[in-house]
Amino acid sequence: MTELLDPRLLASVFITLFVIMDPPGTVPIFLGLTSAMTRRQRNRAAWQAVSVALGVIVSFAIFGQSILSYMHISLAALQASGGLLLLLVAMELLTGKMEEARPSGNDKVNVALVPLGTPLLAGPGAIVATMVFVKQAGDAADYVAIAIAIVVVHLCLYLAMRFANVIHRVLRDSGTILVTRIAGLLLAAIAVQLIADAITAFIAEA
Repeated sequence: MTELLDPRLLASVFITLFVIMDPPGTVPIFLGLTSAMTRRQRNRAAWQAVSVALGVIVSFAIFGQSILSYMHISLAALQASGGLLLLLVAMELLTGKMEEARPSGNDKVNVALVPLGTPLLAGPGAIVATMVFVKQAGDAADYVAIAIAIVVVHLCLYLAMRFANVIHRVLRDSGTILVTRIAGLLLAAIAVQLIADAITAFIAEA
């Protein structure tokens, strides 16, 4: 089984993307963005948002390495910049700034696509993290693990938004905020580890 799938990498990718994309934390944002929608429209918006986010993440996972090679960007530089971006996202989660995100009020804009699908779900943090994992992959088992983790995380996102009313009723405002803060703390630790690995790589290349 381990020849076809790397369970440790799968767990690492899943936890990283889960913390960055934060399914529980999307609940209050999703409810706020879709407050004027009917139940059927809200369910459709959840599906559209996850589809957009998955498309963006997969696109960068497939073509991201080619872009890096063309621009002559090293993995260490990507890790360092990715760590800084993740640290910014973590600070937004810890300070609550991400919860303040709201649409501009233009009714012609599909909020499921923008800003929910991207950049709230498929933001710079998730994109950079995915590109780092793909660039570090060494064989087919690694790619399978990454692909499964990406799909499972997006499934969690869909379930969180699909049952947003139920989740928010159980966690309440205080519970949702607590989960978001814990996610921010974990994400900050992941960001620091990425930066530390990048510094180690820079020293080794010197």
